[in-house]
Amino acid sequence: MSTAADDLAGVMAKSAARGRNEESLTSHLTATLAAARELRDRVGRIRVTDTILGDRFWPVVFLAALTHDTGKIPRGFQAMLAGRTKTWGQRHELVSLGFLAELIDDETALDWVAIAVLTHHQPLTSGTGGRNLQASYDGLDPARLRERLGPIDPAQVRALRRWLRATAHRARLPITQVSAPEEPEDVVEAAARLFTHLLDQWEGAVDADTGLTAVLIQGAVTLSDHLSSAAGSLDLTQPLDGDFRARVDRRLGQKGHALREHQERAAEVSGHLLLRAPTGSGKTEAALLWAATQVIELINLVGGVPRVFYTLPYLSSINAMATRLGAELGSAVGVSHSKAASYHLAAAMASEDGEDPCRVDAATKALSRAAATRLFHESVRVGTPYQLLRAALAGPAHSGILVDSTNSVFILDELHAYDARRLGYTLAAARLWERLGGRVAILSATLPNALTALLGDTLREPITTVDTPTLDQPPRHRLRTRDHHLTDPAAIAEIRLRLDRDESVLVVANNVAHALALFDALAPAVLDRHGPDAAHLLHARFTRGDRSRIETTVLDRFEADPHKPRRPGLLIATQVVEVSLNLDFDVLFTSAATLEALLQRFGRVNRLAARPPADVIVHHPAWTTRTGERGEFADGIYPREPVEAAWRILTAHDGAIIDEADANPWLDQVYATPWGRRWHDEVDRYVTEFDESFLQFTDPFDDRSDLTEHFDKLFEGTEAILAHDRDAYISALTHADGPAGRLLAEEYLIPMPHWAHRHCRFDRDLKVRVVDGDYDPVRGLLAVRGPAAAAYQPGMVL
Repeated sequence: MSTAADDLAGVMAKSAARGRNEESLTSHLTATLAAARELRDRVGRIRVTDTILGDRFWPVVFLAALTHDTGKIPRGFQAMLAGRTKTWGQRHELVSLGFLAELIDDETALDWVAIAVLTHHQPLTSGTGGRNLQASYDGLDPARLRERLGPIDPAQVRALRRWLRATAHRARLPITQVSAPEEPEDVVEAAARLFTHLLDQWEGAVDADTGLTAVLIQGAVTLSDHLSSAAGSLDLTQPLDGDFRARVDRRLGQKGHALREHQERAAEVSGHLLLRAPTGSGKTEAALLWAATQVIELINLVGGVPRVFYTLPYLSSINAMATRLGAELGSAVGVSHSKAASYHLAAAMASEDGEDPCRVDAATKALSRAAATRLFHESVRVGTPYQLLRAALAGPAHSGILVDSTNSVFILDELHAYDARRLGYTLAAARLWERLGGRVAILSATLPNALTALLGDTLREPITTVDTPTLDQPPRHRLRTRDHHLTDPAAIAEIRLRLDRDESVLVVANNVAHALALFDALAPAVLDRHGPDAAHLLHARFTRGDRSRIETTVLDRFEADPHKPRRPGLLIATQVVEVSLNLDFDVLFTSAATLEALLQRFGRVNRLAARPPADVIVHHPAWTTRTGERGEFADGIYPREPVEAAWRILTAHDGAIIDEADANPWLDQVYATPWGRRWHDEVDRYVTEFDESFLQFTDPFDDRSDLTEHFDKLFEGTEAILAHDRDAYISALTHADGPAGRLLAEEYLIPMPHWAHRHCRFDRDLKVRVVDGDYDPVRGLLAVRGPAAAAYQPGMVL
C-alpha cells in the first residue's frame, strides 16, 4: 500500500531557478509552517486582534501556512513547473481552498484561514480595475471551474489530504477531531463553494478591528511564505536588551565619563518619549537607552523579540547612523531604504583593494544583505519612515511590513525636516504603531511647541518629555546678517577676505544654480593657493560615484575631529550639507532659509566648541515664484512666510552671541505666526486624511497597487544616467551577472526630482532613464538638452 509521501513524491512547489533548487510541495509547506512559527516567536502576542479572534490569531496563521500552496497539484501547474508548458493561466490559491473544509471544523477559524490562503498572491477585489480574483472567477459553477483548472489526480488529492491531517496533528494545530470521510467533497466543488462564501463575506466594508486583523493575518502568511521560499530567517536576538545600559556604563567608564542626566532620565521612561537635545549632547545614546527599556517591557507584556526602528529623513544620515549602530550593536543592524544595496556595497568596498573580482564579490554580498533586510531579518533597522509607511499599501506585497512593525519600538529623529504632508502621514503611522502595541520616541535638537502639541493630539497614550539641561560648553556662534544676496559682489568679496586669512569657509546656497555660480567665482583662487583638494562643490545632482568621492574628500579635509589639524579651504554646498556629515568650519556664509534649516547649517561651524564663537553670516534671499505653485519662495525653494519670520528674528539679534538655548524660543515665535497656525492645521488635516483613507483597512483585500505611484512621488525621486555614460553603464552591467551587475552600474545614476521622469528617455533595453545633458565630475549636472531643456533649470531643485 502506497503512503501519502509516495503518492506526492513528484508534486513540486517550486521549479529550479538561479540560486534555488527545485522544491517539493510537502517540503515547501513544511518550511512555511516552520517560518510561521519563527515569526510568532519574533512578534509575540498581537493583542489588537483579540477582539476578533481571541487567542486564535497564530493558529490561523499556522494552518494557512500549512495549506497555502496545496492548490499547486493540478497537472497544468505541474507541467508549467516542469517546463512542458509556458503558463497554466489559473490561480493555485483558489484550488487550495478545496482542502480546508475537510481539515478545519471551527467555522470562524476556517473563514480566516481561507481568506489568508486565497489572498496570499493577489487581491480579492479591486478598487481601481487591477487584476483580482473576483474578476477572474466570480460566477463560475464547479463544472466550468473544473474545465478551466484542468485535470487533477484524485490519488494525489487523497494523499495530500492524508499528509495535511498527519502534519497538522504532529504540529498540534486545531484541526477537526473527526476522521476524514472516506469520500470527501470533490476538491474543485469545495473550492468553488468556499470561494463564493468568501466573496459574500467580504463584499462590503468592514470595521477597523476586522480590517486590521485581516491585513495582519495576510501579512503573517505572505511573510512566512517569502521566508520559506528564500530560505530566510529572522534574528531572534535583540542587542538593545537588559544588559545594554551596563555595556554603555562600562564603555563610558573606561573613558572616564558617565551617563548625563537626560540620558539617565530617558532610560527610565516607560512609554512614549519626546527628547529635545542639541548636537553633541548624546541624544542617540539617550534614545537607545530608552529603546532598551521598552524592549524589556514589551517582552514581559507580549513575548517575542521587539524590533527597534530608527528613522531619519535623508539617505546620507541613515547610512551614517547605520554605520554607527553597526559598530556598536553588530550584525543585528539592517539598512532599510531604496538604496540599501548601494550602502552595503560601499561598506564592503571600503576595505577592499578595488580590483574587479573584489567588486563583483562585494556586490553579491551587498545584495544578500539588502535582501535579508527586505525579509525583515535584522532586529534593529535604520531607514526612512517611507519604508514603514508602505504598510498602508497592504496586500501581499506590503502587509508583512505591518506584522513586522507590531510590538516594536520606533525612534523618529529630526521630524522637523519633513513637509506638512510627509509629517502628517508619519504621525498618523505612529498612531497605528501605538495601536499595534508599539512605543514611539521623537528626537530633535529643534522641536517647536507646535509640533509637540501635534504629537500629543495624535498619540493616545501619554508622552514623557525630557529636555536636555544647559550643557557645560561655551557658545559656539556669533550671528551676523547681511541685506544683500549671497551671490552679490559684496558677499563674494567678504567670502574672499575670509579665504585670504586661510580660514575654512562653508558657503550654503539654497539652490544648485547659486552654488554653481559661487563655486565658479571663488574656487579657482582657493585651488591655486592651497592645492587640488582645497575647494569642493557638493549638491544633489552628482552621480552616486562622484557624490561618494566628494563626500569622502570633504570629510578628510574638514572633519570635526579634535585630533586632526585644522586645514584652510572652501566648501560650497546646498541643503545636502545639513545632515550626516561631521564637519567643522571656521565661518559660515548662507542664504536665508527656514529657521530649522539654518540651525542645521550653523551646526557645521565651530562644531566642537573648541574656539571662540565663530561667525554665522546669513544673507537676505531673493523672492521668486515656482512653476505650478502659488506664492513666493526664498531663492525658489522655501515658502516666503516662515523664512521672513526667521529673518525678522535673526536681524533682531544681529551681532549677538547665540547658543543652543536660543533655538526653541525662536522656533516658537515662527510657529506662532499666521503661517504657523496654518501649518498646524495642514499637518493635522494630513494626519486625519492618511488615517481615515489608508490605515483603517476597511476594504482589506482590495487592490491598492495604484497607491504605489503616489508614495513614490511623495517620498522618492527618480534617477537617470547621462547619455554619454551609456556605454560605461552597459560595461558595468555586463561585468557581473544579473542584480550584481546592476548594482555596480548604479554609480552612474544621478538623483533627479520625481517630476523629471517626464523629461528623460526610458531605455527599454537597459531599463533605466537617460538624460542628455552636460556634466562635470567637479560641478555636477549642468545644462540639459532635448525635451527636458525647457523644463529643467539647476535652480529649480534642491
